[in-house]
Amino acid sequence: MKGFFWCLFLSVCLSAQESIPPATEDEQEGAQAAPAADLRTQLNLLGQTDTQSGESRRNENVQFNLIDNNALKEMNQRLGVTPTVTAEFQPERNYYGSEFGTAPGSSILLLPKRISGWHGQANWTHLNSIFAARAFFQVGPVLPARENSVSLGLAGPLWRGGRLTIDGNSQKIRGIVNGNVQVPAPDERTALAAHPDVRAFVQQVLDAYPAALPNRTDIDPRMLNTNAPQRVNNDEATLRLDQDLGANDTVTASYSHVAARVEAFQLVQGQNPDTTTMSHQAGLQWRRSWSPRTESLTAFRLDRTRSLIVLENNAIGYQIFTSGLLRAISDNNAVPIDRVQNLWKPAAQISHTAARWQFKGGFELLRRQMNGRESDAHVTALSFFNNYGNPTITNLRLGLPSTLWIAGGELHRGYRNWDNWFYGAAKWTATTQLTVNMTLGYRPISRPVEVNGWDRVPYFSDRNNFGPSIGLAYRLPGSLGVWRAGYGLHYGEIFPVTFQQVRFNPPNNYKNVIQDPDLLRLLAGGYSIRNNPPAQSVFYDYQPNLVSPYAQQYHALWELQPATAWTWQLAYVGSRSNKVLNHWYLNRAHPTPGVPLTTATVPERRGIQDSGEIRRVMNSSRGYFDAFRTTLTSRGYGGLSFEASYWFSKAMDLGGDYTNTAHDVDSFRNRSQGEFDVAGDLRGLSRFDSPHALLWRADYRLPSLRGWLPSWIGRWQLDAVALVKTGTPFNVVTGSDAPGFGNVDGISGDRPNLADPTVLGRTVSHPDRSREQLPRSAFTFVQPGEARGNLGRHAFRRAPIRNVNAGLTGQWPVRQDWMVSLRAESINLTNTPQFAEPGTTLTDPNFGVITNTLNDGRSFRFSLRLSR
Repeated sequence: MKGFFWCLFLSVCLSAQESIPPATEDEQEGAQAAPAADLRTQLNLLGQTDTQSGESRRNENVQFNLIDNNALKEMNQRLGVTPTVTAEFQPERNYYGSEFGTAPGSSILLLPKRISGWHGQANWTHLNSIFAARAFFQVGPVLPARENSVSLGLAGPLWRGGRLTIDGNSQKIRGIVNGNVQVPAPDERTALAAHPDVRAFVQQVLDAYPAALPNRTDIDPRMLNTNAPQRVNNDEATLRLDQDLGANDTVTASYSHVAARVEAFQLVQGQNPDTTTMSHQAGLQWRRSWSPRTESLTAFRLDRTRSLIVLENNAIGYQIFTSGLLRAISDNNAVPIDRVQNLWKPAAQISHTAARWQFKGGFELLRRQMNGRESDAHVTALSFFNNYGNPTITNLRLGLPSTLWIAGGELHRGYRNWDNWFYGAAKWTATTQLTVNMTLGYRPISRPVEVNGWDRVPYFSDRNNFGPSIGLAYRLPGSLGVWRAGYGLHYGEIFPVTFQQVRFNPPNNYKNVIQDPDLLRLLAGGYSIRNNPPAQSVFYDYQPNLVSPYAQQYHALWELQPATAWTWQLAYVGSRSNKVLNHWYLNRAHPTPGVPLTTATVPERRGIQDSGEIRRVMNSSRGYFDAFRTTLTSRGYGGLSFEASYWFSKAMDLGGDYTNTAHDVDSFRNRSQGEFDVAGDLRGLSRFDSPHALLWRADYRLPSLRGWLPSWIGRWQLDAVALVKTGTPFNVVTGSDAPGFGNVDGISGDRPNLADPTVLGRTVSHPDRSREQLPRSAFTFVQPGEARGNLGRHAFRRAPIRNVNAGLTGQWPVRQDWMVSLRAESINLTNTPQFAEPGTTLTDPNFGVITNTLNDGRSFRFSLRLSR
């Protein structure tokens, strides 16, 4: 800990390779295509780390499916959000969620690119395990691993009026993922089932766990720390050609391609799926200057993305859940996925300047085509938990599951819809001190249609989405600086992965949830959907007037310049999000007179007997966010530049936040305990809430000392970034829906009753103290007849973030125009772990035990760059 704060102190006195960005966004330059860094969240790319924001390398053993917005959600939950003030809302961009630090949605319109002479760069980056420290829980030495990235860039004039830009990057990661998994204890590795077929199946499940015995029994009697290889290939290429057609016209053609392939780690046989992502973007744009005051842009772009997520070759063909007692096997309910999405995007914009006014108007249309196959328990799933008077491990060895999920039917679909944006804006320079910005947008979204007639999405087109915004900027008298304020109403979307769930409904597809199933009957094909469609199938329903969520975002910013090269910002940003998506689980089993309250009677106790559970997508959640941020910046003072920021924020919601897709993991983790009073049950802190944060960024350019030192020593810079941040919230659950543990309504995820209120709000910060901070005695199980436990949602916090990244960069001129740079960078310099949440399932022996970290140990990365 002392070493961490020592490095934290140094970070205020050191320097950064690149200039430090301001706390607010300055978007005066207009619309621009998304930068390459945004591909991380758009395409869910692994192996990316934003070291300049204080991020440490993520622990790759925390797996998520590389599709939809899962990378964004993973970052939000691991790092918490960063309150961000937008200085000026640009009408062609979408700012829904931008107050949390999410990059605003980009336009396809490109800025002009002027190039004088040829310029280029080549960069090689290398990371090797021989320079890496062990992770906190790791047993044994760091195993060989390496990462290599090569990037090339070239830009220059081809011929008269023609300019070419080429960029490419290739990243190859040959990593070793270290992690803790719960495996059977030495005396639990033999099946006990009586029937030979059941016994053989159970033995196959037990054999899927590593043969190595638990080696971290000091933490958990079943914990094994082990390693597995993971291969990641990320390749990107961009080509752009600008051609002037006379003095007033420019045509731009562009193409970019991204190929990402992940051969996932398997600490347990069949644990994680393999992923292939292929993305293409091809665009054409015409820029026309009609006069010195009027300009137009017309563009068209096609975005095509294919996502293929499949089970690993050695997977046993079943999903196995043990309520956290053992590591789940193939616990990806939505896999396999084979999805192709085409986005056809025509756009146009015209801008005009008249005296003190600047006007802008335009549109961007989006025609979506989504084809392919998705899954929902089409890999049969079995859940074992405390039931029948036995503990979980005994039920597994006896082959006595508590719940079976099995599905079948035709899955290939093709969905089409429009998502359009029309806008107008005016910027009025009222005086030399006052500027006013006004925009009005309109976003009609059509109801998705399945082109083959298999399904009908049961809600209407959304055609009343008007989004105004206004912004003020006023220069105060004297040295009091600039004051800004703004308000905007911004729209989200009903995600494609949300509306496509209609494909899982009868009669074209059936999903059966069977309580107390007979494993022998399953193995013999007795639960076949094709031969015996269930009377109670899971049904995906939609609120008939389902619409896109929206957020009202508002902010105020005061920027002072107390001295030359010093800037001080005081900012507030807030938002209220409405009609946010969430999944309600309806038609649950309720206590019924004369019917025993057991898991076996769940179908009998449902209110609608010809249906299973009904999962209804609702506009039921609301989000509340308020944040204060202050930033002090100094630039170029004796070669030293630094930025220090502190922010305080609070984020709450009613079960769904701005990233919620109401699908798969979002659906499971944000469902209520009961069918009634859903909003009251789910009201709590957002999963990315992180109330306090402190960020230092600094760089120091060492004096050149020309005349004192030889030129071959070069110019050197030191840089450092330090981030201290409150951890994000987590839930505690009972771990069983059976009598004496849960409310026996057929849906797991019940929270317990609180016996000791003094534990509420605690941060569970370290493995040595976690059992004391979250004692099992503070909770009791849901009693028979109770509708739910009284413990609130997200009542506890993970350990905080304390991270320091630092680097050293040297530069040497080569000839007249060339420069060679060498950089050495340490990520997580102090080797400080960011602990994950502890075991949160009350029925499990590892409840309250921290068994993982969210970041990697200290590593060093080296870069060599040649530029002109």
